[in-house]
Amino acid sequence: MNAAIVLIDDIDAVLPQTQCGKCGHPGCRPYARAIAEGEAINKCPPGGQATVARLADLLELEEPPLAVDAETPQVAVIREDECIGCTKCIKACPVDAIVGASKQMHTVIEPECTGCELCIAPCPVDCIDLIIDPAWQGCATEHEQRTFLDSRAELARRRYEAHTAREDARRTQRKRSQNARQGDSTLATEAATPALDHLDMTDLKAARAAAQARLGRFERQLKRVDEAERRELEHRHRAAKAYLGAIEQRLDALNAPTQMASTEQQGPNLKQLRIALKAAETTEKQAQKQLKRLEIKGTAEQAEAARAQLERAYANTAAAQKALEQAEAMT
Repeated sequence: MNAAIVLIDDIDAVLPQTQCGKCGHPGCRPYARAIAEGEAINKCPPGGQATVARLADLLELEEPPLAVDAETPQVAVIREDECIGCTKCIKACPVDAIVGASKQMHTVIEPECTGCELCIAPCPVDCIDLIIDPAWQGCATEHEQRTFLDSRAELARRRYEAHTAREDARRTQRKRSQNARQGDSTLATEAATPALDHLDMTDLKAARAAAQARLGRFERQLKRVDEAERRELEHRHRAAKAYLGAIEQRLDALNAPTQMASTEQQGPNLKQLRIALKAAETTEKQAQKQLKRLEIKGTAEQAEAARAQLERAYANTAAAQKALEQAEAMT
């Protein structure tokens, strides 16, 4: 096992496992990790000076005084006749020591409460009190107190780990369900998209607008997702971009004959066609320069947009070249 993990485990075993966050970290293990990286060992109010001493001994450090006021072991108590059953304290409890249901009275399982106080702030009717842990008051000797605290910490650690694992599983399931819904929606949309060859100019422009909106949605989602979701979303993003590019090419292809037909009705004007080809070539060169600049200094999204623009410039140049060649053949 990695030495750093072993050290974090050893430090975590000394902490009281209240998961209260009063040390400035969201739980005892994050504080243990911070201590392993050099943070002060005297920031735990529930652990008090005794925990500082044990940490100093473990890490072979000089024992500093506690930087905050020490706290006597405590537990939360709900004034049940005032409870409105909002469930907010249940959601806040890191060790699942509160039971109840929506719109029904809640109660604290006293032996499992760590006294972290995290349930107090969310309570909208202020019906939760903190009292000294009766089990602590029943300890007659220092040995009994130490045994009680160690037993309490071990139980709290197990319950906190179970709570965290369950919440992680819920989050994972929600993400999977959300991805499945998004995937079904995307597949349904793509399945309903007609073949481009059968679309007229009006339909192609409508399809282009829809594809642009879909691409924009994927780009916004990519800024928010984590690494686990990114790969699938990037695949959909590339597919949407390719589809939009195909629509643009189809529109360009439909536009070219229209422009040629208009010219043919007036008779082939070689001078105008040469000017059009020159303009297309100039645009192509500008697009190439723009792409090179953005590949060096721009974002990935800007570079992708420049590549698409260059592809359209290539297509326009090819269409202009073909129109000129056909006009020259007619003269």
